[in-house]
Amino acid sequence: MSTILKKLIRLFLGLWFCAMGIAFMVNAKLGLSPWDVLHQGIANKIGITIGTATIAVGLILVIIDVILGEKIGWGTVLNMIFIGIFLDIILFSGLIPVSNNLVFGIVMLIIGMTLMGFGMVLYLGSGLGSGPRDGMMIAFQKITKKPIKVVRGTMEISALILGYLLGEPVGIGTLITAFCLGHFIQLVFKICNFKSANIKHRFIYQDIEYAKSYLSKNT
Repeated sequence: MSTILKKLIRLFLGLWFCAMGIAFMVNAKLGLSPWDVLHQGIANKIGITIGTATIAVGLILVIIDVILGEKIGWGTVLNMIFIGIFLDIILFSGLIPVSNNLVFGIVMLIIGMTLMGFGMVLYLGSGLGSGPRDGMMIAFQKITKKPIKVVRGTMEISALILGYLLGEPVGIGTLITAFCLGHFIQLVFKICNFKSANIKHRFIYQDIEYAKSYLSKNT
């Protein structure tokens, strides 16, 4: 199996895990996660699915990542597109059960946040570029030198405020996710001995330069 195929399999597996994590948190029915409060708020205002709103927000975040100096990989683009697609597929298929009580809902939140952490380890470890949100997280972590949990927590709370201003309700699960997701991600990174800042990514501009060089030599 070629190296690039292995990387793509790892990438898509990670994106599926992330989408599963989001679906668990949505179906916990304790309030959407901060980013999904934003996504659902946009979806309700415009009349689109939450998956489509996820893709649209991802595109905006990619632009911000570029402004912050983060390089874009094919994994960034695929993350932006496929997490939203996978999320719609999972939610519409009924693959994830829907909680009907507080205890089950909290368990589903914990499972969802854990799946998100492992999904990030998988797709970031492919070395094909950070996703839109994680690219921003890494960029701010480099700029501020703050721990991942602090940076991610700040991002979650900011997304929550924007979603709330769009009229989306906030539940106990929203607050739990806002303050705990960064801690769960950092815990999973520690368990996997994964350091996102040490991953050497391949970026789109490198492939463009390679293609230009190849064409110039063969024309």
